[in-house]
Formats: sequence, structure tokens, C-alpha cells
Amino acid sequence: MTEKEPHQLEEEGKRAFAAGRYAEAARLFDEASRGFTLGRDDLRAAEMDNNRSVALLKGDQPGPALDAARGTDKIFESHADVKKQAMALGNQAAALEALKRFDEALPLYERAAELFEQTGDKDMRALVLKSVAAIRLKQGKLSQAGMEMLGSLGAVEKPNLLQRILKFILRLKP
Repeated sequence: MTEKEPHQLEEEGKRAFAAGRYAEAARLFDEASRGFTLGRDDLRAAEMDNNRSVALLKGDQPGPALDAARGTDKIFESHADVKKQAMALGNQAAALEALKRFDEALPLYERAAELFEQTGDKDMRALVLKSVAAIRLKQGKLSQAGMEMLGSLGAVEKPNLLQRILKFILRLKP
């Protein structure tokens, strides 16, 4: 494969994803990943694997999505790319959550939230904390869910009106 081919596959995958053709996008991202791997670009290959994971999740295939993202966080960590490491952990956690493996998803979401905090990405941190709160609700842990939701609202840099109201209500609860 030439250096240009994986990039072309990546662009085609992005177009397919944007059009809602998730199976096609996943296939294209997989091909791009293999091309980047052959070109010894493990960082770009890991990015494609994470893109494939998201496409597979959107296509309601959480098992393959987990397989696609598994281990990519370590590649990003080895390249000191904290934000992509956090995203990879979040992708793995989302797949585990979709598989109803909540106890495995929680620590990955929590680690992702810590890493997003390090990068200063408050919106992504808030999104991850909302996922943690949703799992706590599914587990019937209402007080923990409330605390997580409050934490996610506090992480939003510019809360909208609904978020400000929720924040106020949650603080009133004993």
C-alpha cells in the first residue's frame, strides 16, 4: 500500500460515517488501520481502530466495537497523547456499557474522566461523567448517580439553562 491509500480510506470512512453507513465506515476504517500498520504508523492505526469502534457501536455491534478499541489506549499513552488515550478508554467503556458489563465499564469511564480533566477538556469530561451517572442509575445507586450527575454538571464550562436548573435542584437534595 502507498502512504496515500490509508488516508484515502480514512476519508471515505469519514464520509460513510457522516452518511450513517456505519458498516461501510467500519470496514473502511479497518482497511485504513491495516494500511497504517503496514506503514509502521501505529498511532494512525490506533486512531482508525477507534473510529471503527465508534462506527461499530453506532451500528449496534458492541462486541466488535470493544475488540476494535481494546489496547489502543496503551498506544496513545506510549505517544503521550493523553486526549486520545482518554477517548480510547471512553470508547472501550461505551462498548462495555452496551454489553451491560457495567462493573468493567465504570473504571474505564472514571479513568477517561481523569485524563480529560488533565487535558482541560471539560465538555468531554462532563459527557463521560454523565455516562458514569447513567450506569449508577441502572445499578440502582441513586445517591452515587446524583453525585456523578452533579460532578458532570460542574464540569461543563458554560452550562445551559437546563443544566443550571439541574445543578440547583441536585444541590438542594440532602
